[in-house]
Amino acid sequence: MACTARLSALALTGFLLTFVASHAAPKTVSGPGPDPNCFKPWNAQTKYMQWDKKPGPYRLAVVNGFVGNTWRIQMIQTAKAYAEQAGMKDKIKELKVVSTGTDVAAQLGAIEDFINQGYDAIITIAVAPEGFDRVIRLADRNNVVIVPFDNVLDTDKVMQVNEDQLEIGRLSARHLLKELGQKRDGKILEVRGLPGNSVDRDRHLGFREVMEKEGKFQIVEVVGNWDDGTAQKATADALAVHGKFEAVFTQGGSTGSVRAMMDAKHPFVPMAGEGENGYRKLIAQHAGEGLKGLSYSQSPGLVAISMKAAISALEGNPMPQLISVPIPVVDYTTLKDNVNYWSNLSDNFFAANEFPACGVNVTAPEIMAKDAKNTQ
Repeated sequence: MACTARLSALALTGFLLTFVASHAAPKTVSGPGPDPNCFKPWNAQTKYMQWDKKPGPYRLAVVNGFVGNTWRIQMIQTAKAYAEQAGMKDKIKELKVVSTGTDVAAQLGAIEDFINQGYDAIITIAVAPEGFDRVIRLADRNNVVIVPFDNVLDTDKVMQVNEDQLEIGRLSARHLLKELGQKRDGKILEVRGLPGNSVDRDRHLGFREVMEKEGKFQIVEVVGNWDDGTAQKATADALAVHGKFEAVFTQGGSTGSVRAMMDAKHPFVPMAGEGENGYRKLIAQHAGEGLKGLSYSQSPGLVAISMKAAISALEGNPMPQLISVPIPVVDYTTLKDNVNYWSNLSDNFFAANEFPACGVNVTAPEIMAKDAKNTQ
């Protein structure tokens, strides 16, 4: 009997080891995968990952953190709208959306809950770039695909979707230097984003990398939280203290920064900012007066690309570990009404929501028809 018990125990152990191994982690495989123009690897060294194929339709969860600005609200609206589009609706059995605030533990808890409830994929904007190892291991054991986007993680253990945030900072700096001509001193205002995450960090580093090589600027930093009201107040306070700036780089809340300068009767200066419709409208109106603006866009539509990537992974396709989405950029010379900004739409709308390479286009009416509430 003892021998039989030992054999049974060994058999059970072997079964468990086989089960865990078969659900341990996505395999590293050769690329390319499907839709290479959409799911473009970050660089030549980017590895490809493959999860076990699951039958659809799928249960997806979007676990957002901070929800207190226009970008996050539009992102949630876009996720809900995209889930109802033809070609996507039939692949999604259920979509849940929650916003957990800026507490890392709360976000990790929500992700863990969705894994334990049997959701197939979790799309998330990480509150912090580190600290997710435990939920990644849990997801791997359950063959759940986690897709961080926008604020991504400092790991290569999950598939991630983003634009190159360092390059956004660099191209913003290059634009300011070009418009400043030969001037290489004076004060520059840098309106930063939400503290503690990778997007704010990387844009800041890219901006400083270029600016600090090119001149002896005094760069004044304020925190705008990627929010118009916060950025407007932070810019107004900086103007009250420092008086005059030669140029402005804002990570978001760009409309608010311009309005603060107008309220203070500060001359228009070269500026680099986000893709808010209001900011682009102001550039179009005031470029001739000196608002030589560049508008890059970290589109809220990245959530749609992330959902599309998650479903492709669940279908068993090889996927790049880090997917590079091209940066949509316009400046004061290339703005066109009803093409890359809309004079008849709200200021509080991010203008770039079309990704031709991915066959994704979530229109303004579709987005505006949705709300940003947690789904029940």
